Amino acid sequence: MPETIDKKSSSVGKKVLLKGNEAVAEAAIKAGCDAYFAYPITPQTETAEYFSKRMVDLNRIFIQAESEVAAINMVFGASAAGARVMTSSSSPGISLKQEGISYIAGAELPCVLINVVRGGPGLGNILPSQADYFQTTRGGGHGDYRCITLVPNSIQECYDMTMAAFDLADYYRMPVFILSDGIIGQMVEPFVMHEYSPMFANMPKKDWALTGCKGREPNVVRTLYMSPADGLEQLNRRLFAKYEKIEAEYRDCQQISCDGADLIIIAYGATSRIAKAAIKKLNKNGKKVGLFRPKTVWPWPGPELVELVKNNKKAKFLVIEMSMGQMIEDVKLSLMDVVKKDWIYFYGMGGGWCPTPETICEKVNEVLG
Repeated sequence: MPETIDKKSSSVGKKVLLKGNEAVAEAAIKAGCDAYFAYPITPQTETAEYFSKRMVDLNRIFIQAESEVAAINMVFGASAAGARVMTSSSSPGISLKQEGISYIAGAELPCVLINVVRGGPGLGNILPSQADYFQTTRGGGHGDYRCITLVPNSIQECYDMTMAAFDLADYYRMPVFILSDGIIGQMVEPFVMHEYSPMFANMPKKDWALTGCKGREPNVVRTLYMSPADGLEQLNRRLFAKYEKIEAEYRDCQQISCDGADLIIIAYGATSRIAKAAIKKLNKNGKKVGLFRPKTVWPWPGPELVELVKNNKKAKFLVIEMSMGQMIEDVKLSLMDVVKKDWIYFYGMGGGWCPTPETICEKVNEVLG
């Protein structure tokens, strides 16, 4: 790992205060991020500002690109050369990056992508949203591909998940998303700034990287295959065999107060934090309400949700999203054979809307009658 300031910093191992947008940057630096390319957009610009100061001090690469399209293609180039590389943006900027992300996925290159989601569609507003769920979990650009997607609900998880994202990207050779939002990105709370520790005991060597071929056969990184016989079908088969492997190996979720619950809320990110506050109040008032929180939304923790249902056969389910309803489709697909369709309820809205503990309590009381 490249030398970073964490060995000298008195903050390591202690609680510090940073925004979510700043925590992902510091985590990336400690995880050995060699290069960062981005274009400013609210509500994630603090990430770029933080990198602009820290990367210079560490003699690493920071470039404010002329556009989002330029930034993602810089990510492609740096990753192809074997660097640990990251970019960040917010919803419209991520849309502009989609072609490049598809190329990166097709070339099987590792990188970390941060999306601090804002209200849409279109230019929208700068309020928090979760309406990029489809875009992120279904690939987003052209062609068949997936991106591992981690969804933090605290500053500690912003920090921890960003470190994990670099390892997952290198281990599986693919882009990894951190799906944040305007609440998580702008929120300030204490977290423990710990040392970077690799997830995997044996990280694969980047012997595929374009590092100069003196003394060896040249490497080739490409996404252009002119005919099926040229290898594009084989690439797709290989990619989806890898995706099936990831689905079997890496899913993560949290369950709170689900045993014996009459209703289980399903929510992620900032929404799950708000729901947790509502659940505390509801349970104090005699209701039996639990929380199922995905920490990865791709791979989707469907088997864990099904197992939860088997242990709570009488529970109803309330999906809460800061969108018009996107994650709920994964919930319904997982539960279609084990839960009555009319036992899955939805509470949400797009355009930068967010729930409060009080409105969630009202919706739960409505569902439970």
